[in-house]
This record gives sequence, C-alpha cells and structure tokens, in this order.
Amino acid sequence: MISDPTGSEALTQGYAAGSFADFEGADILLEYVPVGQPPFFLAGVGFAIAILCGLTFSRLVQNRLDGWKQDRLNLLPLAVAETVASYAGLILGVTLFIGGSLQVFGFGGGTALLVALLLSLLTGGALWAQLEGLMRQVQDGSFKAVDFDNFDQFF
Repeated sequence: MISDPTGSEALTQGYAAGSFADFEGADILLEYVPVGQPPFFLAGVGFAIAILCGLTFSRLVQNRLDGWKQDRLNLLPLAVAETVASYAGLILGVTLFIGGSLQVFGFGGGTALLVALLLSLLTGGALWAQLEGLMRQVQDGSFKAVDFDNFDQFF
C-alpha cells in the first residue's frame, strides 16, 4: 500500500492506520482481546468442595446406618438439615468442577455452568432417590443384593 509511488491517497491511508497498516480487521481485534487463564482454579475449588462435602455426607449416612444397627433408630427420613446441606454442597462442588472443566475445553462460562448444573441436578436427584430406596429396603428388612445389571429395580 505505501510502496505505490503515484498514489498519494494510499500513502495517506497507510499513515492514518498507524502501525496497524499491514494488519487485517480481525488481527487488530485480536490484539485487544484479553486472553484469560483457563479456569483451573474454579475446577480445583469445585473438586475440593465436592470431596469435603462428599466425605461429610458419607459419614452422616454411615452414622445413621450404625445407629440403625445398634439401636434400631429410623433410617428415614433422610432429608434432615445436615444431610441435605452436605449433599447440596456435594452437588455445588460437582457443578463447579464440571463447569470449570468444560471452560478449560473452550465452552463459554454461562453455558458450561448451566450444562454442569443440569448434569449435577439430574444425577444427584437420581442418586438421592436410589439411596432413599435402599435405606427403605434396609429399614423394612427387604434388602437384597443389588444387581447393577438389572436397571429396572432402580426406577
């Protein structure tokens, strides 16, 4: 553009564009787009929350089962405040972990967290229903070996 000796108009355009005269429009925009770090921190915090809340939930269920074995205390209702709080923390941690992991692979922040929340709620709800069903079987005395090949017994 600037090397044309007869075109004073081209020379003026080159100077008006400044140092970006040899860039295209997309290249200029890429110069100003901030490239952030992948959200490894979000995935790590979600993983830590999920582990801590999962261990707490596991201990609460184990204590409830031990109390039932020793003193025949009720296993149900499972939805008491401390159990629900630890399970909700587990769901939150898994949501953050999956959402952060999806963002690492290029998904947008809102989309990744929405997909992660849907996955976590659907899976968490199904697991909660299964756990209540198994605890009901234990309490009623109708507990039998779990056959993971036959999925009809879970729904």
